[in-house]
Amino acid sequence: MRTWFITGASRGFGALIAEQALARGDNAVASARNPKSVVERLGDRPNLLAVALDVTDEAQAHAAAKVAVERFGRIDVLVNNAGYGLLGAVEEASAKEVEALYRTNVFGLLAVIRAVLPHMRRQRSGRILNFSSIGGYRSAAGFGVYCSTKFAVEGLSEALADELRPLGIHVTVVEPGYFRTDFLDASSLAVSPAEIADYADTAGQVRSHAAGLSHAQPGDPLRLAQVLASFVDEPAPPVRLPLGSDAVAAILSKHEADAELVAKWRPVSISTDFPSA
Repeated sequence: MRTWFITGASRGFGALIAEQALARGDNAVASARNPKSVVERLGDRPNLLAVALDVTDEAQAHAAAKVAVERFGRIDVLVNNAGYGLLGAVEEASAKEVEALYRTNVFGLLAVIRAVLPHMRRQRSGRILNFSSIGGYRSAAGFGVYCSTKFAVEGLSEALADELRPLGIHVTVVEPGYFRTDFLDASSLAVSPAEIADYADTAGQVRSHAAGLSHAQPGDPLRLAQVLASFVDEPAPPVRLPLGSDAVAAILSKHEADAELVAKWRPVSISTDFPSA
């Protein structure tokens, strides 16, 4: 029996993953800003602990981890799922919007990791699943600031994987494509109110496209949750796990473009070395 600690567990991927963990007979520490919403979604069960957690409050993250260990004795799987999106051109995003996004998507994730890792290190075991996005692998107009937060999650996760592997702790960054959740709704996606006409054909087009795509995405959220529930049994998990056919296609496309870039610019790239003896 494992104990899962899941952030953003009142809805979306977080709630579905918690349901899968509970269905396996595991313990689930399901966190949300309002823990009552977790109980309303998942029910009142002996193997469920709903905790209040605003991931931007590091003291609250430590308190939640402490309560989890007091209740279940350990934390085996951390799912850093809490986060939200920001739609708009990079120049359109205000400093306030950018700072708020980083507080949740990057600094909040770090706060929860710092709260949970002492317990996992003491156990010399654990799994960390950090939710990124295909936007953490390749960025695009209209989602530049959001993607930059996920690029940060990717870099942190790669380093963590190297640092924690010798301690028996595995780290994987999860890269979903477009899944049929409420991510493109107002509850999960902030939209910069400023609109600059010069970006109408780039970020502006993405604004229109996103509105039409909401709840018509190709990915099945339940299947993602089922995959992750089984994935924690993988003895040698990868550092990255892309999920969704669109995520795979985007990765392959970027690989091809990068290969062409290196081939074309290789002489310039290597010309900056000191001459060999």
